[in-house]
Amino acid sequence: MTSVATLAPSAPTVTWTPRLWGALIVLCGALFLDGLDISMVGVALPSIAGELGLNPSSLQWIVSGYILGYGGLLLLGGRTADLLGRRRVFLIALAVFAAASLLGGLVSDPTLLIATRFIKGVAAAFTAPAGLSIITTTFPEGPARNRALSIYAGFGATGFSSGLILGGLMTSVGWRWTFLLPVPIALGVLAFGARLIPRDHAPENRGGYDVAGAVTSTAGLLILVYAVVRAPTVGWLAVSTVLELAVAVALLAAFVVIELRAEHPLVRFGIFRNRSVVSANLAAMSMFGSYVGFQFIGTMYMQSLLGWSPLSMALAFLPAGLMVAVGAPRAGFLVNRFGAGKVVAAGFVFFVVGYALFLRIGAEPHYVSEVLPSIICLGFGFALAFPTLNIQATTGVVDSEQGLASGLVQTSMQVGGAIVIAAVTAVIASAGKVSTPREVLDSYYPALTVVTAVAIAGLAFTTLGLRKTR
Repeated sequence: MTSVATLAPSAPTVTWTPRLWGALIVLCGALFLDGLDISMVGVALPSIAGELGLNPSSLQWIVSGYILGYGGLLLLGGRTADLLGRRRVFLIALAVFAAASLLGGLVSDPTLLIATRFIKGVAAAFTAPAGLSIITTTFPEGPARNRALSIYAGFGATGFSSGLILGGLMTSVGWRWTFLLPVPIALGVLAFGARLIPRDHAPENRGGYDVAGAVTSTAGLLILVYAVVRAPTVGWLAVSTVLELAVAVALLAAFVVIELRAEHPLVRFGIFRNRSVVSANLAAMSMFGSYVGFQFIGTMYMQSLLGWSPLSMALAFLPAGLMVAVGAPRAGFLVNRFGAGKVVAAGFVFFVVGYALFLRIGAEPHYVSEVLPSIICLGFGFALAFPTLNIQATTGVVDSEQGLASGLVQTSMQVGGAIVIAAVTAVIASAGKVSTPREVLDSYYPALTVVTAVAIAGLAFTTLGLRKTR
């Protein structure tokens, strides 16, 4: 697939053949599909609730079901790709994703609909790290990989931005189309992927698979994510929440013990000696967590308080998505010139400023003066930080553990998103019953402060990583 010549030990070069470009675009298409699906369904939620008669606590599981499957199995998905073959795992999971999308667009039972979202989350938990690790093992570390990962991140942002617009258009026809539209895209990516992605050979695993580690890590993460997304509804101090968190902690503690003793561990903890990996995972948790919390608040503010339509809200967020789509593919150049740590730090500065500026919102819509500056800052932040964190999280990692490194950083993002959105929801709910627009708005400010604080923590993690590197 590629023609690689080594000019010097530290300066590998890659010939960007048409077949190589085709394989990269296929992998980018899968990430585009993930972003498209997530944003389209988010826009369609009010219509789904109206037709199926779902209350808010049930409706949230259409989103949370996906997060549960995705966040709970990412670590297993990444390591499975390393052990069983990245191409095989990617294609099988993509086929499952397409089938679940089709089923979700046909069912009318809320339980089945939530089940299809969980299955899609599970499928994405295998396609995402497998796709990312195919890129990092195809392109050698350095400018070529940085360029490929920047293009990859740009496709993801484009998918999310397109989903906001397409979600508004599809929902106006019928919410089921937001589930059906990804089907032909997934089938197209699957067909081209089978032809263009090179066959790989799973390494021999003479010592057997770490079944105990896989069971405890997957169960622990599933229960942790489940408890966190339920907590705002049932209460953080509810008996069920406390028990679920205790079981999750016990399972994850058992996982650590198992991995330290296993001959062929699912997660080799030596990977955390790589400061680049640790810094990237902490920053990714803060970045994605703060943004998911912000988007939740922004959506409520624009649709519930200001009364904007889903399409109007999508257009309000669109400038950020366009900036990421245009800017992210160029992040590799900045990383090559200034280093990943500095680029991520610059991205977090934009995040902090953007969230802080949103604290100026009022009960009357002033998009250009109050909302747009935040959207622009977030566009700059994502264009700089998102592709660079993917680069940083896989730097200095051997090819046999690229799936693990990819799964780790994406697990960090999902866990960060689940925790922060749960915290934001709890802070808003703590305001009690609110009726007037002023009271509703006042309930948002503390939650926005939490989001800003999480972004500041991410900037601190990145800055600390820079100092340690020096």
